[in-house]
Amino acid sequence: MYTVIGSLTTRAFRVVWMLEELGVEYTHLNVKPRSEEVLRYNPSGKVPVLLDGDTPIADSTAIMTYLGDKHGGLCYPTGTLERAQQDAFLHQILDEIDAVLWTAARHSFVLPEEHRVPEIKPSLKWEFERNLNRLMDQMKGPFLMGETFTVPDIILANCANWAQGARFPSDHEKFKAYVAEVRARPAFQRVLALS
Repeated sequence: MYTVIGSLTTRAFRVVWMLEELGVEYTHLNVKPRSEEVLRYNPSGKVPVLLDGDTPIADSTAIMTYLGDKHGGLCYPTGTLERAQQDAFLHQILDEIDAVLWTAARHSFVLPEEHRVPEIKPSLKWEFERNLNRLMDQMKGPFLMGETFTVPDIILANCANWAQGARFPSDHEKFKAYVAEVRARPAFQRVLALS
């Protein structure tokens, strides 16, 4: 039995979505970062944390990769070219989409006010759109890897939700269609109903 620790307004959404996609049983503790429950398992206070029995795993991407490998879903087998391509998409999204959005969030509400630089946001919006356009040009089908829905799709779609909330608009038609298709998945809808 798994326990996911973290509010669904955080990257914990990704982990719960993956568990729903896999059809794996879990419990969810809807708590904020740096709460007592989180600090018990992750000294940084960051969420999500996945408990597999008594063993904690931190970082949404590490958790999702572990779950995909363990349950044989949403990940290509390790040691294959498809897995290398999947991981390349994953790291590109983390480096060029997720990191840009996280930097914007840090300068909006995460950092102490005296350390925020709001003037950075227009540059980040430009970078987000440029990186997103390049990513969409590489997409191989209805999903990033073609016909197969994988971990990078969950992370990119979650970033799309985050971008919308942060007012990082994208006029890219292919991206809009992609996000609409991914959000229509039953597992996504189930997690959305929980949040």
